[in-house]
Amino acid sequence: MTMPDSTLVYDVSSHPVVAHGFSFSNQQLEQILAGPVKDILCDISGKQELNELLAGLVTTDFEQIELAEVLAEEYEFEDWLVGEAIAEAFVVNRGRCEYPWPTSRDLKNSNASPAGCDLTGLQLLDDQELPYRFSFGEVKTSYDQNSPPSVMTSLGNQLFSLRDDKGVKNDLVKYLGLHATGKPWQLKFQSAAKRYVRSQGADIAVYGLLVRDTEPREADIRGKARALSVDCPPETDIELHAIHIPNGEITNLPARAQSAMNDEGEA
Repeated sequence: MTMPDSTLVYDVSSHPVVAHGFSFSNQQLEQILAGPVKDILCDISGKQELNELLAGLVTTDFEQIELAEVLAEEYEFEDWLVGEAIAEAFVVNRGRCEYPWPTSRDLKNSNASPAGCDLTGLQLLDDQELPYRFSFGEVKTSYDQNSPPSVMTSLGNQLFSLRDDKGVKNDLVKYLGLHATGKPWQLKFQSAAKRYVRSQGADIAVYGLLVRDTEPREADIRGKARALSVDCPPETDIELHAIHIPNGEITNLPARAQSAMNDEGEA
């Protein structure tokens, strides 16, 4: 199921930073949760790879039962995690981005919270020589009634780090590179790495995503867009977006995401 088209509710871009507010209806939110968000939260591609890796190892009914227990999943979602998945699906659709190694795969405890950059991946460009560059993003989910919400302070700090701090960016490049070796997306990583090195770390896409369930207000992101536009490296593309879902729905996101999983199991 594809990502539905969002409605643009405001544009507070401050060149070269793109800054928009988008909204989704309740019906569209249901479609998002049952489609791309479900795939992200369940890590469908990762589960398929693991199943293929282990399927040939079991030969008895007892081993089949044990393997099924190892691979069994019990999903429990926090609202921020569902919000992050909504933001990822939005960026993948809007920016031609992909995030091939979810941070959830690095957790030794499935109930833990991942650390570091929320979105670390690649963006497809219209360039035959080097068609990919790195795409880094940070997500905040907030039902704070204030405008801007308090989370914008930490989101802004994170975006400035992604823009200006080569140490932060270098760590993300190494992190992704360690997982790219031998993967189908290795050549994409190498394209992005070439761009990164050639530009001294400037040729990247940076995304800031704010997931909200309040009435759209330009003040939510306008100030940060203006601040990020000052001294922005010309090769760095920054987009800051507020994603508005229906009022009061953030607290309902875990239950709605769980319902989408259950519906799949009953189908």
